[in-house]
Amino acid sequence: MADQDRLEIIRNNPIGGGLEAFLASFGSLCESKNIPCWEGALNQLKFQNITIDLLLALQHLRVSRLLLFTGKNLFSHLSSLNTAVDSEAFDYDRVKSLLRAVIAKEPDEKIWAQVYHALTESTPPSRPIASHLKQTPLSRNMGSLVNSSERRIDTDDVLKEDLGPMYVDIPGFYKAFFGRIPDLERASEAIFKMCREGSDPLFREREGWTGWPRDANETSVLSWLETIITRLMQWAQNDRQTPERGLWIESNKPLEGSTAKRKLDVGILRHPGAMTDWSQVLIPGELKSNPKEDRQTGAWFDIGKYVREVFFTQDTRRFVLAFTLCGSFMRVWEFDRLGGIASTQFDINKDGLQFVSMILGFLWMEEKDLGFDPTISTSNNVQYIDIIRDGTSERIVINGVVERVRCIAGRATTCWKAHPESDPSTTVVIKDSWQYPERDAEGELLREVTEKGIHNVARHYYHETIHIDGRVDNIQHGIRQGLDITQASNYQPQGWNTISTAGQKRSSSQAGAHLPSSKRHRSESPIKVDLARNGTLQDRVHRRVIVCDYGRNIYEASSRVALLTALEDCIEGHKSLHGVGILHRDISINNLLINEDKGNPSWPGFLIDLDLAIREQRDGASGAKGKTGTRAFMAIGVLRGHQHSFEHDLESFFWVLFWICIHYNGPDKKRVVPEFDKWNFVGMSELATLKRGTVADEEDFIEILTENCTPYYEPLIPWLNRLRRIVFDKQGVKETLYSRMQDVLREAQKDEKVLSNAASS
Repeated sequence: MADQDRLEIIRNNPIGGGLEAFLASFGSLCESKNIPCWEGALNQLKFQNITIDLLLALQHLRVSRLLLFTGKNLFSHLSSLNTAVDSEAFDYDRVKSLLRAVIAKEPDEKIWAQVYHALTESTPPSRPIASHLKQTPLSRNMGSLVNSSERRIDTDDVLKEDLGPMYVDIPGFYKAFFGRIPDLERASEAIFKMCREGSDPLFREREGWTGWPRDANETSVLSWLETIITRLMQWAQNDRQTPERGLWIESNKPLEGSTAKRKLDVGILRHPGAMTDWSQVLIPGELKSNPKEDRQTGAWFDIGKYVREVFFTQDTRRFVLAFTLCGSFMRVWEFDRLGGIASTQFDINKDGLQFVSMILGFLWMEEKDLGFDPTISTSNNVQYIDIIRDGTSERIVINGVVERVRCIAGRATTCWKAHPESDPSTTVVIKDSWQYPERDAEGELLREVTEKGIHNVARHYYHETIHIDGRVDNIQHGIRQGLDITQASNYQPQGWNTISTAGQKRSSSQAGAHLPSSKRHRSESPIKVDLARNGTLQDRVHRRVIVCDYGRNIYEASSRVALLTALEDCIEGHKSLHGVGILHRDISINNLLINEDKGNPSWPGFLIDLDLAIREQRDGASGAKGKTGTRAFMAIGVLRGHQHSFEHDLESFFWVLFWICIHYNGPDKKRVVPEFDKWNFVGMSELATLKRGTVADEEDFIEILTENCTPYYEPLIPWLNRLRRIVFDKQGVKETLYSRMQDVLREAQKDEKVLSNAASS
């Protein structure tokens, strides 16, 4: 942007009183510290919170969306700078001049000049985006399964990857997650003293807890836990009046809300009368009678299965606390979208005070400290969020969950249908996800797409990076409070967490031993490493996007013609994105939507989810080596690690239609087909071979489709074969691939058999 243009924008959009709230807050802070309120006060105050407050205030100014820097507006750069400020490695010299200019109430031109200076100082020289950012190596998780039976023989192997890296014996764990509970240390000591009093005390110094079953039999331990925790609950209520919580100890009874009917050994519930449902579990627990089960393939894995159910059934959960008790050895766990970390192991019969403190902490923690999102409020059983959009406060009322990915580590996307409180007739969709901070924010891409008038792609309404207590809501600092996983007893800086027992490294002969021999070759889809290529710890940041287009999944189309029309529209949307240099990279049945409601102003057929989208490089390859997308719909070339191109996305459209024809016998009448269910589980190379074998020969393809297609979609078999020829026979010019595919879909819509309302029987 030319200097003259920049000055004109600044003069036409004055800051005015836009920073008064920040200045008032700064003044109050100085007053509380009894220091003069001027720029020199910065030398006596902590920079981090002040800087974050200022950057947020600058972002709220309309002019931040108009001023550009390195091709993007300042709003986007300020968001990235805010994330950087929240790290311990940030150099505050970069923003001191900006802070002084604002506090001294310098002219707007000088303030914005200092903003540019701060961005220049914190922006590294331009370089190609590293391949690990442009295209995340595919790591399977439970959310990637489609039309699956979720058989345990398969899903448990996937869950091992879905858990992410698991680290134990983290220094400072207790302080990070229990340190905010008021007066916990005093109360724990007082109640533990009560446990040791009387002629028949609950705890004896040399013997440990009275009644503890020495063989640690699960049934006996559950009975003991019920007695002890019930007593601690009573004493806890006498110490302070807090909401009563319940105890789950029915280990043989499956809880509702789980596809695989999982049973929970023990857990803390929302309240004593809570229903037997995963949505009521605050803190799950896992029991093992053998202390040697305190390992990755034992108790760690099992507690992860329970945490997954808690995450899925509680749509506002950011992280989950849990515990394992192997024999008398206890650990407390924290699971988030990077994986799991745990406290140092302790023996409850030797450290009774620590056990009491843990239980009291679980009973007294506020919901925010248990991992619930405080930016989503509830009043009279109605959920809502408050936002500032274009300088105006808005309340968005949540109607209900549309989609929540069933996973632990990963993006963990959650979508809610909602509406502005001031306009109930307008429907919007809120989407929360956990992104790598280095990626372009999806909201910025959607804003750009909307401003450029791109057709058939969900339109931008609002977006933000979530802040909690004035800090960016990320994993490493927002949730884990800066805990250093490199100090874990089982940390491995050069690769993946392949630990079987705390503090013991597995030999090469043991590596992968928990997998069947046929599944140990999955080096192409490992758990992501914890170190990014620049040597910093991997992180994820909590981002929120609101769009004003909504619909149903494409497989819910009311007719075959409606399905084909929506698919044609979605291809047009992809073509429009490609035209402005954006590659979607995750074409799947869940990212193609249809709108058949005449009263709904949304596109009739449109694309959603630009989480994995990238800006194509005009001076080289339009992607990077790697594997990105939803397994069942990924192009053969992508499965084999080829550079991701627009042709691969168009192949994914073919696989979407193929999948629907096999798995749906009409609008949303889905089924599981064992032959194709395994596409969710096999390795990348094997899946590429299976797909190539499906489409390589026309006669074989028609036979496979005829044998597996549902009666409802049989009329589409010849048209799907015509698409196969176009996509895989590589005839014609690449650039005409869009129009040739759309032509086939248009012709199919005129076919009398396709138009017929009656499905083949």
